[in-house]
Amino acid sequence: MSTRPEALFPLFGDLTALEGVGPKTAQALEGLDVEAPRDLLFLLPYSGIDRSLRDTIQGADLPATLTVEVTVGLHRAPRSRTGAYRIEVRDGAMSFELVFFRGRADYLQKILPTGQRRIVSGRVELFDGRAQMVHPDHVLTRAEAEHLPGFEPVYPRTHGVTQKTMVKAVHAALARAPDLAEWIDPAQKAKAGWPDWRAALQAAHAPGAAADLAPEAPARQRLAYDEFMAHQLTLALARADRRKRPGQSTRGDDRLAKKVRAALPYTPTGAQERAIAEIAADMAAPERMSRLLQGDVGSGKTLVAFMALLIAVEAGGQGVMMAPTEILVRQHLDGLRPFAESAGVTVEILTGRDKGRERAEKLAALAEGRIDILVGTHAVFQKDVAFRDLRLAIVDEQHRFGVNQRLELGEKGPVADVLVMTATPIPRSLSLAQYGDMDISVLDEKPPGRKPVRTALVSTGRMDEVVSHLANAVAEGRQVYWVCPLVDESEAVDLTAAEDRFKHLRAALGEGVVGLVHGQMPAAEKDAAMARFVAGDTQVLVATTVIEVGVNVPNASIMVIERAEWFGLAQLHQLRGRVGRGAAESTCLLMYRPPLNEAAERRLTTLRETEDGFRIAEVDLEMRGAGDLIGTAQSGLPRFRIADLEAQAGLMRIAQSDARLLLAEDPTLTSARGQAARTLLWLMRQDRAIRLISVG
Repeated sequence: MSTRPEALFPLFGDLTALEGVGPKTAQALEGLDVEAPRDLLFLLPYSGIDRSLRDTIQGADLPATLTVEVTVGLHRAPRSRTGAYRIEVRDGAMSFELVFFRGRADYLQKILPTGQRRIVSGRVELFDGRAQMVHPDHVLTRAEAEHLPGFEPVYPRTHGVTQKTMVKAVHAALARAPDLAEWIDPAQKAKAGWPDWRAALQAAHAPGAAADLAPEAPARQRLAYDEFMAHQLTLALARADRRKRPGQSTRGDDRLAKKVRAALPYTPTGAQERAIAEIAADMAAPERMSRLLQGDVGSGKTLVAFMALLIAVEAGGQGVMMAPTEILVRQHLDGLRPFAESAGVTVEILTGRDKGRERAEKLAALAEGRIDILVGTHAVFQKDVAFRDLRLAIVDEQHRFGVNQRLELGEKGPVADVLVMTATPIPRSLSLAQYGDMDISVLDEKPPGRKPVRTALVSTGRMDEVVSHLANAVAEGRQVYWVCPLVDESEAVDLTAAEDRFKHLRAALGEGVVGLVHGQMPAAEKDAAMARFVAGDTQVLVATTVIEVGVNVPNASIMVIERAEWFGLAQLHQLRGRVGRGAAESTCLLMYRPPLNEAAERRLTTLRETEDGFRIAEVDLEMRGAGDLIGTAQSGLPRFRIADLEAQAGLMRIAQSDARLLLAEDPTLTSARGQAARTLLWLMRQDRAIRLISVG
């Protein structure tokens, strides 16, 4: 394994070696995730204070932080111990007071001698009609003032570390920053107008104005790009490593696919055809496939997945499709069955419920190759589950599958191709951060026949109106979902629990018309209630969010979401996707209790204005930030110190293509630029990537 380049040694030394940083300060800095001088370099100021010298405070919009040169006048000591020490001063146009609480007279007379000129900088406020500067931040002579920056950077604070200490520590760390060879593509660097690495650090820590703190400032952009580049290099190395392992070429002969296409009542969309072709090409290649299939609610992922599974079967192998919950697995089974029947292939299900003899028989059939396609929960990971010839594994992931689980899955079929599906549209920048090691196919068209869903906002005050509207719809034979927020009455929240809403609707619409499903019910009861709704025996289903994912009832054409302001954007979009699957015009009513706060209003109006899941995801990202959007803990999302996934999404794309290009030209990173890129990986603590680079 390669070792850390010598040039970086000073940046990874002990913090206490820095001037002004003792053991206590070093310990306090851990609160900002600072463990070595290198971490201080990447801890950039988040704001700044204008300290430029003015002639006078007259005419300034107070309160404000101002810097002026004054002549020091009379000192007035306080009459009591708790009083304020006041010093009269005069600038170029007017006089005002400097005020010190618990000020020591001898010290103040030394730094502010009467009759002398001094430069003072601090917050000026009006008090009883008189301007005052309380506890100036700086009191300096003319000579000392030369070191006061016109725009003073403000650093993140942690308990026990003052701004002055931070500035000193950062300057000491900057003094240790070496000149490093350039890892950025020269054409890219010239086009963007970025400074060298060391110059970028110096500029980022010495902003001249507020504009220099923005993500668009060239120095900050360059440093953000370095972080993205290191991350994308790591993902590209993981991808190259996976491709080096032996795969197997899997080619279909189209005999089964033709049967399915003949039985389809519609023509697949261009996006579906494109995705099927991309997957087929990957499976035919000798390397192992690692592809993400990303599609919005109702974009037709099931057909694409099945066509991919058929390629495995046509080639004489088997396929597996995994989903996180049993409800979803059964949903997939129902979705795949009609296709499987038209192709004449065997599909079987395996979940934790399978026990004893039944389970043993399924496992035997699987090992002998009598089952073509298996659909299951993570139970298919268990040791005793063996395939005769597994060619393709499809993971339907609800953000629970990080890079490590993807590697684990590959162990089941040592040469199996892997396709990950997600129904949650992820903004491009995030999908690159999370799935940069994979190739991505996007389904961005709705299949023909999916009608738009009309979305309306209704206040809870119009409940009676909504219920009478439902009575008419039920009389016409339509089916309705009524979603209640998930709250237990015992939480003493004044929310209508699902049970109460169920009783209310049953009284209004009649016995036998309304069903109920919620999380506290035994599984068998839940399944029975769902089955009655699917069969059309009940026409209104009152439910908590258990119906969010994957339930398919084409006849349901109305979705009422109660207290919609309590739900997240992605969740609302998923819920709305449960209607609009059949021939009838569909409606989604978002019921809210006024007044709405700004964020809730933006969520609900975004939903009313668009059905495009990718647009909705972008708004969600703007509103919540990347970590919240997919829950950083389980998302496998990297944490960046400088880079901002939301504001600098475009840079992530460039970094990905640059990283892949660099590795294509120089797989072992031994060229001059390759060596510089290794230094970048060490600098960014990408140890995993360094392990992946074969030595030499």
